[in-house]
Amino acid sequence: MRLRRTAHHGAARHRNTRRRTSCRGSGWPVPVALLLAVLALAGCGVTDTGPSAAGAPAAGARTAGGKVVRAYFVAAHGTWPVTRPAPPGAGPQTALNALLAGPTPAERARGLVTALPGGTHRVRAQAAQGAVDLYLPWLVSELDQVAVHQLVCTAAAAPGIPGGKRPVDVVVRVHESGLPSGAADSWAVTCDETGVTVPAGGR
Repeated sequence: MRLRRTAHHGAARHRNTRRRTSCRGSGWPVPVALLLAVLALAGCGVTDTGPSAAGAPAAGARTAGGKVVRAYFVAAHGTWPVTRPAPPGAGPQTALNALLAGPTPAERARGLVTALPGGTHRVRAQAAQGAVDLYLPWLVSELDQVAVHQLVCTAAAAPGIPGGKRPVDVVVRVHESGLPSGAADSWAVTCDETGVTVPAGGR
């Protein structure tokens, strides 16, 4: 697993006003330490919007109308999931498409926004046993860290992931673009209970 050593372009805009009471230790292997530096420049992964109050939804959640997909947007206090009706056979790609479509006018009126880059982008998502592979059109270093939280948590909470794991236990393998051939190794992360991306096995 190799990460490009580029500075996080959004670091200056995402200073912490609050820090977690306990941070990860420094005993990570070098690639994981670099990943932590990208995702947690603001201090243990909490953005200037504060920690998420949403948490991760229960696996296989349903409404009266059937299954739903959850897309994580950004509220005043962190990432926040909203539901969309799930068509038959819905899976991680359905959830990511809902995320990329952005919040509805009604959701924007409630203060929900997205930190993902504007324009038309394609994120490929493929379910595996207890995991999701995400193929991004960006480098992680090009994204605001809260955008990474949105992508990872939306994928982890998606329906159609074999294995019946809770969203907090689903491993999301992120594949970056723009790296030389053979160097685009994936890195494995999860969405923790606060809606923040952490290295898999690092909770």
